[in-house]
Amino acid sequence: MAAWTQRLAGVRGVLLDISGVLYDSGADGGVPIAGSVEAVARLKQSQLKVRFCTNESQKSRGVLVGLLRRLGFDISEGEVTAPAPATCQLLRERGLRPHLLVHDGIRSEFDEIDTSNPNCVVIADAVDDFSYQNMNKAFQVLMELENPVLISLGRGRYYKETSGLMLDVGPYMKALEYACGIKAEVVGKPSPEFFKSALHEMGLEAHQAIMIGDDIVGDIGGAQRCGIRGLQVRTGKFRPSDEHHPEVKADGYVDNLAEAVDLLLLHVDQ
Repeated sequence: MAAWTQRLAGVRGVLLDISGVLYDSGADGGVPIAGSVEAVARLKQSQLKVRFCTNESQKSRGVLVGLLRRLGFDISEGEVTAPAPATCQLLRERGLRPHLLVHDGIRSEFDEIDTSNPNCVVIADAVDDFSYQNMNKAFQVLMELENPVLISLGRGRYYKETSGLMLDVGPYMKALEYACGIKAEVVGKPSPEFFKSALHEMGLEAHQAIMIGDDIVGDIGGAQRCGIRGLQVRTGKFRPSDEHHPEVKADGYVDNLAEAVDLLLLHVDQ
């Protein structure tokens, strides 16, 4: 108990991953992970600031929040940091016109972005649209550019749905990197800019926050590189081998979000 008190000392805000921590997604909309609805409610009733940080790139923020609210979560669109809006801001700032290899569910996020005569490629978790034809078209666009720019909404290897583990955007991003001899720019976890944006929204410094996630590399490793503590849940994509990862060691491991919130509310000064 004393160890937890030390590990959680000074925490003023919580960054929460969504998929694999709050719920497991699925074709039927998904299901909440046991105790997570109540855990979020308890967090929001406390003095801790809460920010939801997701690499979700199949659904717009509005659709995702609508789904979570139907599952019983107290969450609003303004509390969510997601890669698609951040990518649109980046595209505007740099005058980039993307060729989009994305899921139809987030295509509307790019409605106000000029996609004519592309000078970059934006890739996200396109699921069934990751066909040879579509991957090859993205490859061709990049190879025709003098200075090819590949922007990826995350670089996760896989995630968990109710039907099992599913390939994420990372393997497809790596395929284009390899084929084109380039390095993708990642918008979303584990990008430092993504975590810094969430901290800015909360008005906190890195040492005042803790990230709770199921991805040892994207959630925990990414947060720790920014000076944010990382707590891994044994739900979602968690594998027992994560606790012996060669490069990333979480500040703590808990069975689920409910246990994490119990510890936070017990040991964090409020």
